[in-house]
Amino acid sequence: MQDIEPFYNWRHLYIAEEDRLSPFFKRSYSEFEYSQTIYNFYIHPQWDDIGSRTLYLKTLYADYEQHFVIIELLGEWNDAIENDIMTLRRNITDVLYKKGIYKFILIAENVLNFHSSDDSYYEEWQEQVMDDNGWITILNMPAHNKIEFKKARLTTYVEFMEVLQWRSLKPELLFQEIDKFYLKRIQ
Repeated sequence: MQDIEPFYNWRHLYIAEEDRLSPFFKRSYSEFEYSQTIYNFYIHPQWDDIGSRTLYLKTLYADYEQHFVIIELLGEWNDAIENDIMTLRRNITDVLYKKGIYKFILIAENVLNFHSSDDSYYEEWQEQVMDDNGWITILNMPAHNKIEFKKARLTTYVEFMEVLQWRSLKPELLFQEIDKFYLKRIQ
């Protein structure tokens, strides 16, 4: 786990701790001191603690003019015990929404497990962003987690997509590809 780093090739374009609108503004990181864990396994110190014991993230890019954010996730998304969706909503997405973000791209290829609870926070989130013609997309979630999402009927509120080569794209191009999908859907 300690070897899984957040994607860093867009850092010349955006750094969350330097963004005064980011929930992580002025946060400092250690490159060498591993202090955060997921189930007693140390994780890379660049991941951001959102208040969950099992789910961490990194804001890779935010564009307030185009109203989107790209967030990479790591860990176990556990709504059943940890209520991670509430933590994600209250500590991150609600803060970003108040700053003008209503299009969310969550990269979930490093989400090891997903455990569902009820759908109220997902429904609330979808209703919130839809008021602004926004959306919530989860990229590259492992198949076993998608199955759990589908069993819990959460796909009503979020869209799954596979963009395997997202790292080779610039953030604006990734956003445009996903936004085009939603525009076609509306038409």
